[in-house]
Amino acid sequence: MWYQLKVNLLKIPCINRLWRHWYARQGHFVGNYHDLPNYINQFAPGRSFVDIGCMWGVNGEFAFLAEEAGASIVKGVDVFGPTPEFEEKKADRGSKVHFILGDAGSTDTISQVGVMDVVFCAGVLYHHPSPFDLLVALRQMCGQTLILRTSTIPEINNLPNAAVYFPFLNAKDCRLWNLSRLGVSKQVGITDGFEPAEGYGNWFWGLTPSCLESMVKTAGFRIEKRDTEPFAQTLICKAVNPPFIHELPDQTKARDMAAVISKAGIARPA
Repeated sequence: MWYQLKVNLLKIPCINRLWRHWYARQGHFVGNYHDLPNYINQFAPGRSFVDIGCMWGVNGEFAFLAEEAGASIVKGVDVFGPTPEFEEKKADRGSKVHFILGDAGSTDTISQVGVMDVVFCAGVLYHHPSPFDLLVALRQMCGQTLILRTSTIPEINNLPNAAVYFPFLNAKDCRLWNLSRLGVSKQVGITDGFEPAEGYGNWFWGLTPSCLESMVKTAGFRIEKRDTEPFAQTLICKAVNPPFIHELPDQTKARDMAAVISKAGIARPA
């Protein structure tokens, strides 16, 4: 009950603003979507740059910003094709931004992107049914820095690393996560229920900040800076560990492993 009250209060614009002011007074960094260009200007110059999820709603704008900031190579990836707005901007600017149509988590897309110095991903993670797999894919593409922004839910006291799966919550439970009072437009999967035809357009996950942090670290990143909002996080991360990848053994190794397990008498857990 107290958690629901907290969430509902933070959805009230004036309370949300007061929280931001209070949090900043505590010495923390408070995030804002409009700060993203500052991070692009900070990290893109002289480095290769890829925007994962570059098209939907932004028409390649962050990729163009990186190019203007002096990035050496700029690529953009999305499961949606290039929009007319993107094509027009690219032509008007004489831009060399290279667009890749593909799912960021697929091996083919990862191969086309290669390893880029800076990976930028904003407004994508919570739309992915398997956010950890996406983070691992981002780590495979990231040579130095990840700029990650995602919607989150407020931390749940005494329940670290918690998360909420949105699809097929009942209408009453979905209302708690409706952010329309804060100016968020239609949240597919929340405001009108899960819509299979919308694919990644659905909101799949509400990750708490602690859950997001643990997933990012497990994928192979270290968080260098965190900008917090009541319902979002912006993280600046460094690639520090190899990507978390579990490779299946080939037929020979699998049979050898099975023989060892059988000989040792290791029983399957109940």
